[in-house]
Amino acid sequence: MPKLGMEPIRRAALVEATIAELGAAGTLDITVSQIAKRAGMSSALAHHYFGGKEDIFAAAMQHILSELRQEGLDQLTRARHPIDRVRAIIEASFSPSSFDPDTINAWMLFYLMARTSPKAARLLRLYQSRLRTHLRHALRPISARPEADAETLAALIDGLYLRASLGRTGSAGEARAHANAVLEALLETST
Repeated sequence: MPKLGMEPIRRAALVEATIAELGAAGTLDITVSQIAKRAGMSSALAHHYFGGKEDIFAAAMQHILSELRQEGLDQLTRARHPIDRVRAIIEASFSPSSFDPDTINAWMLFYLMARTSPKAARLLRLYQSRLRTHLRHALRPISARPEADAETLAALIDGLYLRASLGRTGSAGEARAHANAVLEALLETST
């Protein structure tokens, strides 16, 4: 008989293990057994909580997106001016938890997984839509081209993650600085 109250703890451990395993392996070709071993439990227990590998991967993606969303909300509550709102979105996008090497690798693998998994594709569309919506809303009062500028910044954020996964971008601070410099350039050309 399962121990009461253990399910959320074990699910969280499996999600964290999935992110770590994806980050370490750099491929989607990992097994539920590898994830379970990293989490310190049997693969049968992992299957019990999530069903299969795709479900565990989707839960890990939801976890990363949830952390990113919370970081964004925390940053946005401190923003006082429209430019601060855009900077808050950039800050959240490159927060230490989001720009951790394992998380970056997991992000890139989720993009790959979204090509074949409807669950992952839906989560990715939701993330991309939310990012663009928040950027457009924040840019409207300060940009003559909020839609185009939001698209540019969203693509830049994705591109900086891609470069980081390939080892071509340094720290989260460097990524933030680059994104903020592009923001300033966009605003200069839009006035």
